[in-house]
Amino acid sequence: MFTGLIEHMGVVSVIDELDTTESGGGGWSMTIGDSSPILGDCHIGDSISVNGCCLTVTEFTKDAFKVGLAPETLSRTNLGQLKVGSLVNLERAVAGHVRFGGHFVQGHVDDVVTVSSKIQDGNSIRLTFKAPEGTTERPSVLRYIIPKGFIALDGTSLTVTTVSDNERTFGVMLIAHTQTKINLGNKSVGDTVNVEVDMVGKYVEKSVVAAMGDLEDGGPSNLKTFVERTVEDILRRKGVA
Repeated sequence: MFTGLIEHMGVVSVIDELDTTESGGGGWSMTIGDSSPILGDCHIGDSISVNGCCLTVTEFTKDAFKVGLAPETLSRTNLGQLKVGSLVNLERAVAGHVRFGGHFVQGHVDDVVTVSSKIQDGNSIRLTFKAPEGTTERPSVLRYIIPKGFIALDGTSLTVTTVSDNERTFGVMLIAHTQTKINLGNKSVGDTVNVEVDMVGKYVEKSVVAAMGDLEDGGPSNLKTFVERTVEDILRRKGVA
């Protein structure tokens, strides 16, 4: 679990698409250098958010750490597009004794969005992102994004400023301080960003859909039965039914 308050920006130092070492496990691995500020209490197996994706430390030194990237991670995030030298947002898993200043971020990226506009507004930057069309397997993230709601972009907890369902876009604003602490300020139009929507919205949707639908045994749920009886009662009183 993370807060979305980025602790440090590291630099991708090694990308190995077939890492046969013990720490690589015969898969795709990535080493992040220039990371000493977050490695003082690091252990093998720790979780570190890299551009918003919760990854497991498989090897580390005083200045760098290695993580493995599974096929699901590569298909769901922009980590496979990174190159040696790329800046990445880093955050350690939240400790129980710290202030929780951002929002609940799982590090489970929902999808990748694209920067569609970048506008300077005083000393702040307005960024607009285009979301991909939803599919049956991967619904559009826009259904969970609301103005003034939480969102995690490349792991950064930000407040949504605008949403357009018709244009499939949403926007955020970066204050001057934030621009120097995360990699979003360096993004250009056309660049991709990992997005994780507020998990509460997904839980609410699933609960409501389940409550309004039929049970596994084929019978109606209690809420569905209640709504149907209420509608029937209203229609009866109006002489419609």
